[in-house]
Amino acid sequence: MSDPVVHQAISAQSGAAAALLPAQPEALGCHAGKAELKRAADAAGKSEVLARYAADYPAGPHDQPQSMCPAFGSLRVGLRMRRTATVLSGSACCVYGLTFTSHFYGARRSVGYVPFNSETLVTGKLFEDIREAVFKLADPANYDCVVIINLCVPTASGVPLQILPKEINGVRVIGIDVPGFGVPTHAEAKDVLAGAMLSYARREAEQGPVQAPRVPRGDRPTIALLGEMFPADPVGIGMMLAPLGLAAGPAVPTREWRELYGALDCAAVAAIHPFYTASIREFEAAGRPIIGSAPVGCDGTADWLEAVGSVCGVGRAQIDAAKNAVLPAIRGALTATPIRGRITLSGYEGSELLVGRLLVESGADLRYVGTACPRTRWSETDCAWLEQRGVRVQYRASLEQDLAAVDEFAPDLAIGTTPVVQKAKARAIPSLYFTNLISARPLFGVSGAGSLAQVVNAAISGKARFDEMREFFEGVGEGDTAGVWQGTPVARPDFRDKYRRTVAAQAKARKSEEMV
Repeated sequence: MSDPVVHQAISAQSGAAAALLPAQPEALGCHAGKAELKRAADAAGKSEVLARYAADYPAGPHDQPQSMCPAFGSLRVGLRMRRTATVLSGSACCVYGLTFTSHFYGARRSVGYVPFNSETLVTGKLFEDIREAVFKLADPANYDCVVIINLCVPTASGVPLQILPKEINGVRVIGIDVPGFGVPTHAEAKDVLAGAMLSYARREAEQGPVQAPRVPRGDRPTIALLGEMFPADPVGIGMMLAPLGLAAGPAVPTREWRELYGALDCAAVAAIHPFYTASIREFEAAGRPIIGSAPVGCDGTADWLEAVGSVCGVGRAQIDAAKNAVLPAIRGALTATPIRGRITLSGYEGSELLVGRLLVESGADLRYVGTACPRTRWSETDCAWLEQRGVRVQYRASLEQDLAAVDEFAPDLAIGTTPVVQKAKARAIPSLYFTNLISARPLFGVSGAGSLAQVVNAAISGKARFDEMREFFEGVGEGDTAGVWQGTPVARPDFRDKYRRTVAAQAKARKSEEMV
């Protein structure tokens, strides 16, 4: 099983960083609220990084979507890379939750943790502890890179990871801030670290020769793939690219540092997940063109191959040959396994619009697609395609909007996040969890065509079972009366009303503070 969490209680002697930190009467806690944490971070010298995050990851009309701690995305990227040490700097409760989640999702790596208290935080000793931890970890025999992630409280307190050494004994050092009040979703936090690594690797490549990737590069130009995807998808994409005289390059986020060089050494970048703004910026700085959308379904595959061929200067005959090699098989697979039913779809991985396209081409009556990710120019093609077919697309979707879509469209199947699935099943509507049951399947090319039909049709066909369960449990208590009781629970609406008024007043006060 997974290694235990590493708690590195580190002593330090130097106080050199204390002068770089603003004096504060006491350390801010997570309970201080988003507005107060932002104000503290600005005052502590983090305004530049927060401004960059605000530009890269615009929150949207309702602040930001409900999601897990954003830092999980950066942590996930670090833990999936070979020869990479990942260290968290944050409140112990946050670190516990993040390490628990990472190991729940199959991480088999230790997570470094530099603990702190109010004194070490505000005096600058926390930075010295982090610095000492990095020097202890930076062993080139074990690591290519050490990543340090500031969570909310260290970010708000201005812990200056940017002044850590950039390299120790040949081991790269990358410090990033990933506060919940600055990065909207964990999907975008993947981009925070991936972009930082690409920036470092790009500068290394500009300075001279770098280590060759583990897999030798062939003689064909490559298309780098941007975004996490099902392991079989890059293989399938490579097969579609072969008639164009191209090959699939590394997928970013990568699994090893030296794969970053291979990703940068590409003919073009396929923004499969279109919200990787920082990573796209680094590829563009390296002079690499970006291609949006993905080879999903017949229409998506045809348009994507056309775009790739055009960007890479491939001749018309080769582009047509690539289409003819794959489109008939995709069309046949979609026709052989149709989906029949009304569906609503929501998620926070970034591939929601692509899945929506595949569902529509499979015959589904798709009414709504909600994604926690922002609208970018690289998803415009997918959005337009869906909207032309009557699908409502909601970027930065809130849980309330996803649930409202389920109520409005009364679908035969609701695909969504855990709370959406929970609410749908309570209404006797079949539902599937997007992350584990939908996005964890091949989506592209022939392997993607028809890949959703079996699980979707099986779920839709279970409607009768839900109706039987609802009829069986009809009259059983729910809400305040759920559970087993010796007597009938006594409702106390006066207590509840008082609580709601207090919560509403606190929320109004916080909103007023944010507007000041």
